Amino acid sequence: MTAPDTRATVGDITRCLDLAYPPELAESWDSVGLVCGDPNERAAKVLFAVDATAAVVDEALDWGADLLVAHHPLLLRGVDRVGTDTPKGALIHRLIRGGCALFTAHTNADSADPGVSDALAAALGLRIEGPLAAQSQRSLDKWVVFIPGDDVRAVTNAMFAAGAGQIGDYSECGWSVTGTGQFRPGDAANPAIGSVGELERVTEDRYEMVVPRSRRAQVLAALRSAHPYEEPAFDVYELAEMPAPTGLGRIGRLAEPEPLSVFTQRVGISLPATAWGVRAAGDPDRMIERVAVCGGAGDSFLSLVAKLGVDAYVTADLRHHPADEHLRSGGPALIDVAHWASEFPWCDQAKAVVDREFATAAVETRVSDRRTDPWTLAHG
Repeated sequence: MTAPDTRATVGDITRCLDLAYPPELAESWDSVGLVCGDPNERAAKVLFAVDATAAVVDEALDWGADLLVAHHPLLLRGVDRVGTDTPKGALIHRLIRGGCALFTAHTNADSADPGVSDALAAALGLRIEGPLAAQSQRSLDKWVVFIPGDDVRAVTNAMFAAGAGQIGDYSECGWSVTGTGQFRPGDAANPAIGSVGELERVTEDRYEMVVPRSRRAQVLAALRSAHPYEEPAFDVYELAEMPAPTGLGRIGRLAEPEPLSVFTQRVGISLPATAWGVRAAGDPDRMIERVAVCGGAGDSFLSLVAKLGVDAYVTADLRHHPADEHLRSGGPALIDVAHWASEFPWCDQAKAVVDREFATAAVETRVSDRRTDPWTLAHG
């Protein structure tokens, strides 16, 4: 008997990463997913990095990696050629010639649960409370459909197939109660039940289910196609949008309060060293317990963190004037770290996703130790 083939392909790995970091969470301007490579090729070695720089590509090819997973997109803004006479084009050609695919999980990994900021919070020893800027759950409708008892299964199955009844990891979700419906067909009607001009009473099920708002047309077509009535009776209610566990940044809490000076040391010890270093703004003796974090550039959230009752905000790429205005307005203490360092913990998180899924598939994984932070020197 031949043993089953447990080898993983590039497509297997990228599908696993898409489940962990759904592409639909990416910002509209972003570019995520498989950049180059054949999804059907075997993936025995996978390298994880924040950036696909020349040094990281060298490491991937020297190690014999079949797939390089990067956080930052190599190709993003207005790319219309990848000739080898361009720096990025040269890297693409080197990867293809070396048989190494490239995959990117960027703002979808930022907003995923868990995602980039969860990894940063975990590195700092924070217990997560929720997102800093929560996304709304997908827009949903509640459909209420009235169906004769004998036709309930056919109608609901058609609606389920069109996208209705999905709640989290559960499908074909619904609720029903039996009652009596009545109608009187008009002269131009062609009733499936009853006669023209005669009042008809029918035992019907009132069936309720949720439907993504984006699937309205498909579910309505399925309902009309499967329902026995010429004019099915139904109601559609728009549900209030609720905050989701996904979104940018995270809010967390330390096990015990500590002064800003000590917390700043904690951040410096917990993240990889860079020329940028770790800078703090605020009273060194201020006690820190509740903390907001955002991997990557996070100064767009300064006004938000000022309203959330946190003691400190850890992020990257803070600028002088926004930080100064924030502190003058009484906002929480600020800890500014290198962009690359704030996102580096995600590499171990993404590696663990693949390790768990492909534990028996002979997939070797590794995080690049190349520091891809562009700053190389510091003085004073």
